[in-house]
Amino acid sequence: MLSCLRAIQIQHCLKHTENILFPTGSGPIGVFDSGYGGLTILEKIRNLMPQYDYIYLGDNARTPYGTRSFDVVYEFTKQSVKKLFEMGCPMVILACNTASAKALKNIQLKDLPVWNPEKRVLGVIRPTVEAIGSITKTRHIGIFGTIGTIQSKSYPIEIKKTNPDIVVSGEACPLWVPLVENSEHESEGADYFVKKYLFELLKKDKEIDTIVLGCTHYPLLLPKIKQYAPDKIHIISQGEIVAESLQGYLHRHPKMEERITKTGHCKFFTTESVAKFKKSATLFLHTEVEVERILL
Repeated sequence: MLSCLRAIQIQHCLKHTENILFPTGSGPIGVFDSGYGGLTILEKIRNLMPQYDYIYLGDNARTPYGTRSFDVVYEFTKQSVKKLFEMGCPMVILACNTASAKALKNIQLKDLPVWNPEKRVLGVIRPTVEAIGSITKTRHIGIFGTIGTIQSKSYPIEIKKTNPDIVVSGEACPLWVPLVENSEHESEGADYFVKKYLFELLKKDKEIDTIVLGCTHYPLLLPKIKQYAPDKIHIISQGEIVAESLQGYLHRHPKMEERITKTGHCKFFTTESVAKFKKSATLFLHTEVEVERILL
């Protein structure tokens, strides 16, 4: 009897939550990442545009995406984007370089026309690429990223479209994400691996004057990266760039902007442990958050 009553209460709460969060035709901005790094993007977006509502979905149960195949990343990302659409989001930001590299184009071209052509999915690579041309002086840049992002060659491909004169070198940093997610990014071990990957990248091209942190976890390593990188090198972190790009997009697309609800609320969902997400989110956002577990 108690279990039946509890089930009825849960169903009532879920229905009530949906009615509050997702009025017909409008809703919050969805922000998706395979793990926790996308919280660095969300933080900058909310700082710039606190008036909007947001939903953050972390597929923490299946992270990392960086070493997975294109097909698997596409399928996982598609499931998460579809879930955010079902939760009422008129647009979703892929705050994950691997998902942006391996899944964004397929979702935009294959899935959106079937699901709902009025909805939008945007990534983090193009805004970053658009900012690079005005920063580099030597026209030689480096990309730090996951294995998946580097192997996809998404950054060189996109950069060549707008700045064909820029020379791009990439370096995969497979140990940086584990360092961050295990709260070891301030340890002496982190120093070793920051120096190691910097050395490997700069060995490929001594003329590099700009380095893109092509993973949303990497900003937590920024103090150490700046410590060991030559003074002449500009380090680009994506948060501010993506936030400003999104603000510009909404300004250029007033019909979409009108569909974003504006009560200043943010809800967090994870596919993994709520307790683990809370602990890690505090590391990225410097504050405690309420989170719910969700199944995809």
